[in-house]
Amino acid sequence: MKASYKKHILHFKTPSGTSRGVLKEKETWYIILQDNDQQGIGECGLFRGLSSDDLPEYEEKLQWVCEHIQLGLKTLLAELIMFPSIQFGLEQAFLSVSSKDPFILFPSKFTSKEQPIPINGLIWMGNTSFMLDQIEQRISDGFRCIKLKIGALHFETELAVLKQIRNEYPKEQIELRVDANGAFTFNEVLVKLEQLASLDIHSIEQPIKAGNPKQMQLVCKESALPIALDEELIGVVNETNKQELLQIIQPHYIILKPSLVGGFKGSEEWITLANSMNIDWWVTSALESNVGLNAIAQWTYTLNSRMPQGLGTGSLFTNNFKSPLEVKKGQLTYKRDTPWETNLIKSLCT
Repeated sequence: MKASYKKHILHFKTPSGTSRGVLKEKETWYIILQDNDQQGIGECGLFRGLSSDDLPEYEEKLQWVCEHIQLGLKTLLAELIMFPSIQFGLEQAFLSVSSKDPFILFPSKFTSKEQPIPINGLIWMGNTSFMLDQIEQRISDGFRCIKLKIGALHFETELAVLKQIRNEYPKEQIELRVDANGAFTFNEVLVKLEQLASLDIHSIEQPIKAGNPKQMQLVCKESALPIALDEELIGVVNETNKQELLQIIQPHYIILKPSLVGGFKGSEEWITLANSMNIDWWVTSALESNVGLNAIAQWTYTLNSRMPQGLGTGSLFTNNFKSPLEVKKGQLTYKRDTPWETNLIKSLCT
């Protein structure tokens, strides 16, 4: 078996705002495997400024992986414990190269019968009119779960946007989730959560910065609003440490981004622990191209979760790859009659 890697820069159609700044492009990497006549591909969704493996030696580690591909997946995953996005790319690539169709990693009714996955509609930060325009578009597109990025604007402005949504759409009609990306301080967070709770918000992701488990424990205990851990999971790779974190904080939900938490294997460890503690969860992509999104979606379908998932980011980019993935009426579908981009794997090998 031979292996190679390729860098790709994804360009946003519209600069997208978060509490960490405005995103204009997204760096990603691909691992391509060749085993006789079989080819496979996996996406290493490095997220600069967020991934725990955003390290100077990242490309050097990819090169090492390609030079040592004969070690096999199990050994390589163990060697890559501090590089979760490369772990995820390798998992995909090994599944891909062993499949009759390199883009069908988890055959199911999602891939064979176009059974859809309910997803949330994502609203990016911006001025009030920009956010309201996005919301109207998502609702007209059939979404029944809306997720808003908050924390970059004045809180009263964001609260006014949420109030306007709630005045028009009750919780029975639209589920509202918010994501603060750690924007609130510990001293102010409970007051803000109480204000949000009055608007029948489903949950809030990462209200305070990650890395303060005792503070987060108090927030979860005292919050008027269910708390979902997101960034808090990043960089926690040992199963014992994962268990300790959940036992200390006792969140209502955890959010699994395979590119950031060690791929399928790392995510499934979190799921097993969460289930044992009656903590619910959902899966979210992390601005991967359609290659990574496809892998995440197919895996997610096999988990049989009934919650809306966070899997609709593929349409954000001007230079994404054509794929069978389609978002329609608030659901993600694998359209069997839509081909993948012609010679996609071959083009990445050159």
